[in-house]
Amino acid sequence: MKIPENHPRYHSLKIREQLVMGYHQGITSMHGLIAHGRGEAFDYLIGETTRTWAKDAINAACAMLLLAEHPVLSVNGNTAALVGKDVATLSNLIGAPVEVNLFHRNEGRVKKIVDYMQEMGAKKVLQGGSREVPGLDSERRWVDENGIWKADVVLVPLEDGDRCEKLQAMGKRVITVDLNPLSRTARSATITIVDNVVRTMPMLCKCIDEMQNKDRSVLEGIVERYSNNTVLSRALIGIKEGLTAMAEGDYGLEEYQHK
Repeated sequence: MKIPENHPRYHSLKIREQLVMGYHQGITSMHGLIAHGRGEAFDYLIGETTRTWAKDAINAACAMLLLAEHPVLSVNGNTAALVGKDVATLSNLIGAPVEVNLFHRNEGRVKKIVDYMQEMGAKKVLQGGSREVPGLDSERRWVDENGIWKADVVLVPLEDGDRCEKLQAMGKRVITVDLNPLSRTARSATITIVDNVVRTMPMLCKCIDEMQNKDRSVLEGIVERYSNNTVLSRALIGIKEGLTAMAEGDYGLEEYQHK
């Protein structure tokens, strides 16, 4: 389907089309399409733009990834379909493997995502499945022994809360991208980037490129000063203030996006 570039919802419709194409390719699941709709609703609430709290979280996430001994980038179907190229770029920039991890797991879809991520340029893509995350009953419990199992930092865009909590219990630091600042994932992660993954991933790549030559002490300072609770509070306050102003007619969505 060709979407007119002058359509007022062009970018949103383009993202939806990517997911539908991913579904037909066997990469995304029907359930993933539903999950995207929920996230898109929250994107409206933040003005469909990357806000200052997200930029601060991205900065801290980059520092944490650069400090990590064994960082791993976890992808599901939606992540692969929407930002597969950016994930591959980030993977190659920091030398971190990409690991496919699915809630609705079947080996056929895993293989298709592995192949797709390799087509996107990722040099090392793992299928998972050799070890089980303790206390996790869903299919997301299957992880690779040389990937998520041994990782000290895991980037998990579009995560579900139960695995995030279990990874934390294993002593890992978890970076997530979640448009909902109230979700269990957002509140249990080490760093939560409250933003749309299609905006976040290119910014992470740019940030890594700019920060990779900084001294370790500088990166450590960035991580130590970061507070996830503060960032989530700022996101909620920002949403509240924006909605209040729009409800009172002080400004519309276009002005809210630039606040």
